[in-house]
Amino acid sequence: MPRRSRLTQLNSQQYDALERAISDGRRLSVWRRGTEFMVVVDRLRVTGGREALEAHHPTTGDKLTLYIDELEAIEVVR
Repeated sequence: MPRRSRLTQLNSQQYDALERAISDGRRLSVWRRGTEFMVVVDRLRVTGGREALEAHHPTTGDKLTLYIDELEAIEVVR
């Protein structure tokens, strides 16, 4: 069975935008498995060799952990 690559596919501009959104408390539109999530990211961390976004829903406050290598798209909501 082929081993899954754990390298993230974000470029430096995307990381900059992600880091600015985190520090400013801005919302992100994140796509995973065909579903769009609107979240506010609390922090970016590495766990088990994978980068994860610890986030919450902007209205309900529900917590969510999203692994960057599972995401199809990330966009900062302006």
